[in-house]
Amino acid sequence: MKYKRILLKLSGEALMGDKQYGIDSDRVLQYAKDIKAVFDTGIEIAVVIGGGNIFRGLSAEKAGMDRVQADYMGMLATVINSMALQDALEKLDIKTRLMTAIKMEQICEPFIRRRAVRHLEKRRIVIFGAGTGNPYFTTDTCASLRAIEVNADVVLKGTRVDGIYTADPEKDPTATKFDEITFQEVYEKGLNVMDKTAFTLCQENNLPIIVFDMNKPGNFMRISQGEAIGTLVRG
Repeated sequence: MKYKRILLKLSGEALMGDKQYGIDSDRVLQYAKDIKAVFDTGIEIAVVIGGGNIFRGLSAEKAGMDRVQADYMGMLATVINSMALQDALEKLDIKTRLMTAIKMEQICEPFIRRRAVRHLEKRRIVIFGAGTGNPYFTTDTCASLRAIEVNADVVLKGTRVDGIYTADPEKDPTATKFDEITFQEVYEKGLNVMDKTAFTLCQENNLPIIVFDMNKPGNFMRISQGEAIGTLVRG
């Protein structure tokens, strides 16, 4: 396998499946099965999930809600999604640990870097919830930060699009896909891969990002084996 330790970033919207909001149990189970297949090869896996299928802080702010309050509500949404994935993984007999940046002792552990690394070394999938624990930071930033903290080899951003394009392929049929691109080229072309804070963290720490279609079963395994699918962003 190409990687020893992976940070998988999933969007909250992806958990909706074909629904308008909430969690599609079939989609969560599909993700869990894909994750288990890679985990069974010996790769250590950490996961960060967004909360946009339940609540989006930015949307609430536009509707008049205080931004800080809205962001904390969004963090709680990520915990709900994390618990759903944890349940699906444990139904497949995988040991997991849910760690959050906000203390919730009854349902999860507080994030402690050394403990997170130890869980990974002891063959547990670690799910990081509640973002960074701070307003104004996205779950993309959480994914980049946690990947750096636990010394992951790569950030795999699973989306519903099969890579990075010159424009939104769902809106522009002429958009072309990049197989590989540098951090600097992303800046120069004004492409939207992650928010700038998350992206800069990866660039400064020379942490590669791969954007790929997580909704296609088997893609996660193919990337883990080193196949060139999706788009690789490197230094």
